[in-house]
Amino acid sequence: MRYQFIQTEKAHYPVTLLCQVLQVSRSGYYDWQGRSPSRHVLEDQRLLVKIRAIHKASRETYGLPRVHIDLQADGETCGKHRSARIMRDNDIKARTQRKFKATTNSKHNYPVAENILDRQFTATVPNQRWVSDITYIDTTEGWLYLAVVLDLYSRAIVGWAMDRRMTRQLVADALIMALWRRGKVTGLLLHFDRGSQYASDDYQKLLKSNDITCSMSRKGNCYDNAAMESFFGPLKQELVHHEHYATREQAKASIFEYIEVFYNQQRRHSAINYLAPMVFEQQRALAKPVSVKTGEDHLILLV
Repeated sequence: MRYQFIQTEKAHYPVTLLCQVLQVSRSGYYDWQGRSPSRHVLEDQRLLVKIRAIHKASRETYGLPRVHIDLQADGETCGKHRSARIMRDNDIKARTQRKFKATTNSKHNYPVAENILDRQFTATVPNQRWVSDITYIDTTEGWLYLAVVLDLYSRAIVGWAMDRRMTRQLVADALIMALWRRGKVTGLLLHFDRGSQYASDDYQKLLKSNDITCSMSRKGNCYDNAAMESFFGPLKQELVHHEHYATREQAKASIFEYIEVFYNQQRRHSAINYLAPMVFEQQRALAKPVSVKTGEDHLILLV
């Protein structure tokens, strides 16, 4: 790569100076000019093609960790440092994130529930702990609001709804989709913030009719529902902040495709061993329980 840089810049700077700056010998540069690319260079070029393809397939959202995991999954044995060098030399990096405003309105007279979840953002089985929240999408026509329900077991989005207004029906529709998709749930804890939509009588009745235990964030504490950032963060960073939606319908189609095709099915998530949510669930569903006797007790393992 240094020799290639010298080759590109020698029309503007003396070769001697370029060699000094890049700490290579002039003889090495001239030798490089007269020989075919080395096996190492050819291998770098081959890996670069794969890395570019992985990065493009991820919508330019993957940085080094996920790119390297995809390379390994494709049978490549190159080291992480080599992948990092190739990406750095070719300016391949993940899109950056921008902040966005909160949508919670906790100034209401509805009863609030205690924080039962207490930042326990993990689950051992599906449909044990869900979290929900609302965010907004900017379009030329005005705001589009998105409510989602996320299963902490796999970080899968199990329910979602979109509308031009941030209403109690919006969050109810997201929950109804989750219940329809997951079927009968028992022992479910659903956590959200103190927004009026979630605290409303209609929404609370929906929870009770499905035997769902309610948990709410403490007032003014955004970290109590921080797990929602595992979805909203990538959504804004990887999609919304790089789009200009002329209409709400255009935004809806884009977000639908992101959730159902990319995020749930393809995007690797660091909280679940860099697997996609539905891949994680499928692999765990195929695991066989094995009983291991340890003294007077039995330990159940998944293999």
